[in-house]
Amino acid sequence: MHEVTTRLRAAVAAFEDFQSPPDGRLDPSLDRLAGTTTRVIPAASAVTVTVLRDGGPAAYTATATDAAAAAIDLEQYTAGDGPCLAAARGRRPVRTGAEEARERWPAFAEAASRAGVLSFLSAPLLLDDGPLLGSLNLYGQAPDAFEMLDEVLATLLSSGASAAIVQARRYALARRRADEISAALTSRAEIDQAKGVLMARHAITADRAFEVLVLRSQHTNTKLRDVARDLLRSVTGEPGSPGR
Repeated sequence: MHEVTTRLRAAVAAFEDFQSPPDGRLDPSLDRLAGTTTRVIPAASAVTVTVLRDGGPAAYTATATDAAAAAIDLEQYTAGDGPCLAAARGRRPVRTGAEEARERWPAFAEAASRAGVLSFLSAPLLLDDGPLLGSLNLYGQAPDAFEMLDEVLATLLSSGASAAIVQARRYALARRRADEISAALTSRAEIDQAKGVLMARHAITADRAFEVLVLRSQHTNTKLRDVARDLLRSVTGEPGSPGR
């Protein structure tokens, strides 16, 4: 009972730790997940994390405790079937031993057996009814290495990791949008300055100055902001000026 309590407390502590990935970065959180899983579930000789790419079903191994485990994941991706993909598709944990694995995924099970892996436990990475994120995968060397408690702990750990993945993706999206807004504002400022230069040079209206920039953009097949930058460089004499 003491061992069970210790393992459960370690899993809960890891779950809480995953709630705040450092600086919004995903890799450190997943590395911690793999390392923590091997400590909380001693039957796991290797641990990997499968992540589905944004906007598509393609899967990749984001972290692995050893190269052999990553190669086993790749066998599943290549075959299109296996415990980690079954857990992801079914949105529920998959726990199997050597015999059942040979029946369900003969080609994959044979490849895993050659690597000394005879037991499999995968838990899906998802938040409630949200989108599927991937799976937490445990590999054991004994024929029936994993018990129900291991499945419960893996599910708890995968829940924490799911939150970390969602937070990291939100952080990345927010950064991307902020960069886009910053670039748009910079471009707008440069275009307005270029309009001002044309208005002063040719005594034309703001609308006519903008038309001149657009025509030059179309004629040279150049982005409008780059046309504006070239014009400003020609005035300031900065490097890159076209000299006109």
